[in-house]
Amino acid sequence: MIRVLLAEDMHMVRGALAALLNLESDIEVVAQVASGADILPTATACRPDVAIIDIDLPEKDGLTAAGELHEHLPGCRTLILTSLGRPGTVRRALDAKVNGFLLKDAPSDKLANALRSVAIGRRVIDSELALSAWETGDCPLTPREIEILRLAARGRTVADIAAELFLSAGTVRNYLAAVVTKLNARNRVDAIRIATDSDWL
Repeated sequence: MIRVLLAEDMHMVRGALAALLNLESDIEVVAQVASGADILPTATACRPDVAIIDIDLPEKDGLTAAGELHEHLPGCRTLILTSLGRPGTVRRALDAKVNGFLLKDAPSDKLANALRSVAIGRRVIDSELALSAWETGDCPLTPREIEILRLAARGRTVADIAAELFLSAGTVRNYLAAVVTKLNARNRVDAIRIATDSDWL
């Protein structure tokens, strides 16, 4: 029997997932939590074989919680569920050593099969997501460029960014021009879109 901890903050979704998984003869949902902060203490208490974790949880995001499980309970495998199929998110999940990564709109039998594979030590990543993450590659931007682009994405003007970071307006413009060039973007707005879609901001 595969013992499962289910972490999902939407009560109806969590209840539906638990009901579907409990229909499987070899799967038992032994714990349910709605917060990322509750995952590690609950897993420590009930010792599940696999934790199914929504990536967007209150108090602590799913990837952070998965990393904590990997560190403190290495015997508990992790399967991340998300509605966000962005390449950068997949790369962050792989960096966090998660064992599986699926989109929430996957068929229910795919979830059960992924869970079984993860439980026996295999890694399961949706093939389209994996290909997208592989093609996207690493972020080409420097930490300073990301910082400036993040401020621009929040609607700050060049003058605002320059004042906040103690830079000249010309230096900020140069950074933004470099970002546009590195991302092969049409303009600053397009650069923000590309960076956001790749989960670099």
